[in-house]
Amino acid sequence: MDRIISVAIDGPAAAGKSTVAKKVASILNFTYIDTGAMYRAFTNAVIKKGYDPKNEALSCSLIPGMDIELKEDGRVLCNGEDVTKVIREPLVSGNVSYIASYKGIRLALVEMQRKMAASKSVVMDGRDIGTYVLPNANVKIYQIASVETRAVRRYEENLAKGIPTTLEEVAEDVRKRDYIDSHREFAPLKPAVDSVLIDTSYMSVNQAVDAVLKVIHDKTGLEIPCH
Repeated sequence: MDRIISVAIDGPAAAGKSTVAKKVASILNFTYIDTGAMYRAFTNAVIKKGYDPKNEALSCSLIPGMDIELKEDGRVLCNGEDVTKVIREPLVSGNVSYIASYKGIRLALVEMQRKMAASKSVVMDGRDIGTYVLPNANVKIYQIASVETRAVRRYEENLAKGIPTTLEEVAEDVRKRDYIDSHREFAPLKPAVDSVLIDTSYMSVNQAVDAVLKVIHDKTGLEIPCH
């Protein structure tokens, strides 16, 4: 493929963006960039340091020297340490929206994300990809699902990973993250004006993937491989 294509998938917490984005990237042989994992890795670093994630100044003090790597096999490294599993634990999930609301941290991570997308075709998911990180993305999708659906999905995901939570705790966390993400001052969660809305509340993963692939084909003319 001669041209570079960027696909931005935005939406609220636990809308299934990462699951869909990974599969779409795999089918198209694009690089998948999990921006949420980058903010989670930073959040974990703040917690590990003993700082309060609600303290913006202390959290931002870790920006110099922060090195976050996303490996092709899905591993997430932060300053050389494999944090793939720990960044999915409740303590990180409950604080990541604070870290993601800080302008200094967003600017630092956005710079990393834009560099990744400049040289290769990517599928990037997050909260502000189409509105801020990649405003000129070829394809912009805003993926949503009901709070109830998202809570069940995240709860089942946590169980599969051996992370102890209750459905009620997950639902409350989802609602809290929705509020923080959509009310933050810098680059809040909202659909780009030229994004395509996909509601996955009653879709299987494969149905959601097919819906995204259809949008990509319609927007770019790219032939979609059989899958």
